[in-house]
This record gives sequence, C-alpha cells and structure tokens, in this order.
Amino acid sequence: MKKMSILTLMLLQLVVASGQTGLMVSELMYQPRSGEAEYVELYNGMDAAVQLGDYEVVRWLNDTLGQHYQLPAHVVGPHEYVVLTRDAGSVMSAYVVKYASRIVECTLPPYPNAGGSVIICRAADGVIVDRFDYLPSMHSRLLRNKAGVSLERRSFARPANAAGNWFSASSTCGYGTPGYENSQSTETLAEESSFVFSSSVVSPDGDGYQDLLEIDYEVEDGELMGRVEVFDAQGVRVRTLIDGFLLGTHGTIVWDGLADGDRVLPQGHYVVQIILYGLEGTQQVVRRAVACLTGSR
Repeated sequence: MKKMSILTLMLLQLVVASGQTGLMVSELMYQPRSGEAEYVELYNGMDAAVQLGDYEVVRWLNDTLGQHYQLPAHVVGPHEYVVLTRDAGSVMSAYVVKYASRIVECTLPPYPNAGGSVIICRAADGVIVDRFDYLPSMHSRLLRNKAGVSLERRSFARPANAAGNWFSASSTCGYGTPGYENSQSTETLAEESSFVFSSSVVSPDGDGYQDLLEIDYEVEDGELMGRVEVFDAQGVRVRTLIDGFLLGTHGTIVWDGLADGDRVLPQGHYVVQIILYGLEGTQQVVRRAVACLTGSR
C-alpha cells in the first residue's frame, strides 16, 4: 500500500475532528506488565447503539496504513465503553472490571512501547473515524515505572490528538479503567478541588455499618500525586493509606479504621491528612477529624 499524502491525512483529520465518528479511542494499555495483555478501549459518544463489527482497527507502520483488523460482532450501547484485547482473562485479572460483557477478545495490531498510533476506521469504506498518536512522554513524569499503567483520554469533546488530552490512569483505580469512565476524565469535574468524607465516624467492628470511611474526591489537576495519612490526637502517624500515588481527577480513598499492620486502634479522635503535590511541590493540604469507635471484629 502506498503512503498517504499530507493532504489526504489532513482531510482524514477533518473527518475525525468533526465529531460524527460513532466510536472514539478512550484508553490505551500499550505497555502491559509481563504476562499481561494490551488493550484498547473505545467509547460510543452517540445517542444510539453502534455495531462494533462495522469498524476496523488499522496498523500504522512506517507512516503507512497497513493491515486492517475487522472487529467482531458486538453491540456498543449509547455512551458506553468497549475494550478490545487479545486476552480478556488477563485484563479481568489485572484490573478492576465492572462490566465483563464489555471486554471483547479480538486480534489487534501491535502497539510498540516507544510510541505508535491507534486507528479506528469504518469497515465499509475505510474512512478513519478516530486516531490517537501516543508517546511514552504523555505519561506523568512522576511515574517511575510505566508498565501496567494505561493512558486515558481526558475529554471526548476535543480531538484525540489535542495537546494535553491524554494522561496516566490514576493509582487509586489500579492504573487502568477498562470498560468504564476514565479516572482522568475532565467531563464531570467540580470547579474546585473537593474531598467528601462518607462520615465523620469509622467503626471497624464488622457489623456492616460504618466499617469503612470512604473519601470521594475530584481535583482539577490530574497530574497531582497524593499522600494520605491518619494521625492520633498526639500527632503520631498511625496509618499511611497512600503515598506518592497518582490520584487522577477523581476517585475514592478508603480507610478501614485500622492502623498500619491491621492493628486495632484505641477508641478516640483521629485526623486524616491529605497532601497533594506535583512537580513544583505541595499544592494542597486537607485535614479532617474523624472519630474511631473501636469494637471487636
């Protein structure tokens, strides 16, 4: 197949940017951990269901459109996700999968760790409907190891290749969200950073009531790292919940009311401290008093 001209590529980009695409690239796992599988997540941004079999993924090699891989029959509901992978069992064992029916096994082109392109086109006429050109530099610079960390699209309202539209999946979601909303999504963010505690009390007695303290958060900057710790009334740290983890733009942090090492804490008042920091240092500190009612487990 001959190389595409610059004019042809520009015209195809206009098709992609028009928004009349059906399926859009949403998430990419191109560098899985050893023994695990790559995956590509697509999102149906339309108000009607689409047939996955009407689309193909295309290999991009040496600046040329190469082999086409037609996708299997599968209905993708309106505003739903579908995950393409060679090994569904690997994805389901490596990440939190909320909807197993959205994991579809199929043949995919290879996605090199050094960078490449994810190209989705219509099977009927070969028109590209979405294209994502990825590079390792799109990941957070604070990540020491990128293996097992997916790249997530932040907004479907912007073209896939818009600057800053992709970032590392957060650690609080397990570094990947196959089949559901991206942890780095900017579509549903609050105007200000917020941390919402499920209660001011945690009671780890195993009765099913307030056994866990959940902290739901939304932050505007998806590149922030987080450290969440619990201190007793004397200021002694008793539990580290997360340390140096990429938070993403939203997620949930959970405390089971115990100290490090699963030790039972004395009944009393404790302080949950949340520190957000980025490349320039500390960005925000949040402290909240919580009562721990100790009981038998």
